[in-house]
Amino acid sequence: MPAQKNHQHKKQFGQHFLLDASAIEKTVLAIAEVWPEGDIWEVGPGEGALTKVLLSLKRELWVSEIDRDLHERLEQTFAGNHIHWLFGDFLKQSPPGTQQFALVGNFPYNISTEIVFKLLDHQQQFPVMVGMFQKEVAQRLCAPHGSKTYGITSVLTQAFYSTELLFTLPPNAFNPPPKVDSAVVRFVRRPQTYHDDLPLHAFKSVVKMAFNQRRKTLKNALSGLPLAQQSFPPPLLSLRAEQISVPQYMDAARAMNQ
Repeated sequence: MPAQKNHQHKKQFGQHFLLDASAIEKTVLAIAEVWPEGDIWEVGPGEGALTKVLLSLKRELWVSEIDRDLHERLEQTFAGNHIHWLFGDFLKQSPPGTQQFALVGNFPYNISTEIVFKLLDHQQQFPVMVGMFQKEVAQRLCAPHGSKTYGITSVLTQAFYSTELLFTLPPNAFNPPPKVDSAVVRFVRRPQTYHDDLPLHAFKSVVKMAFNQRRKTLKNALSGLPLAQQSFPPPLLSLRAEQISVPQYMDAARAMNQ
C-alpha cells in the first residue's frame, strides 16, 4: 500500500483532529457507561483516532465524514473492519428506520449547535450523545438556571436530556490547535414521562421570547405574548429569563396549551 500523504486540514469543515489519547479513552468510556449495548454513530472521524477505540467496544459502528479527501484514507486504515461508512454531510443524513444509536464525535465547532438541534429533532433514535464542543458552548448546554451562560439552548436541550460537562481540553490537544478551549459533554435522554405532554411549539415560543429580551423581567419580555404571561405564576413575572428553571418553562408551556 502506498504511503499516505499528510492530510491538509480544511477550515471550512472545522477540522481540528484530537490527538490526546487519554481524552479519546475517556470519551469512549463515557459512552459505554450509559450505553452498554447498541449501535454507535460517529460524526467527523478525521483520520480515525476515535474510530479505532470505538471499535474495541465490539458494536455496530456507523461513521459520517463530509471530507472527500478522507474517504479513501479511512477505508484503507480500517480495511477488514465492519463499518457502515456514511460519506457525506451528517446534517443531511437521517437515522434509518426506528434504529437507536449513541451519537459521538469531535464535532466541528462551526456546526456543533446544529448537531444539537438535530439531536433534539431525532431524540427517539439518539438516547445518548457524547460530543466535543467549544468550551463556551459546552458550558451553555450544561448551565443551570441563574447562570450567566444559561440561555435558549440550555433550556431547549435540558428539557429532553440531562447534560454533563465531563472534562475540558486545551488547544494543544488538537492538530491544528483551535483558538479556544474545548470540552466534552454527555447527553442522556430523560424518561418519556418527563416531557411527554410538552407542547413543543408553545415551549419554544415562550423560551425564545423570554431570552430575546433577557435584560427585561418576564412581564415585559412576554408583553407580546399575553397567553404566556398569564401562564407563569405571578411571582415569577418579576424575574428575568435566566432566573426561570427548565421545569418552570415547561409548566408554562403546558398551561398555555390548556
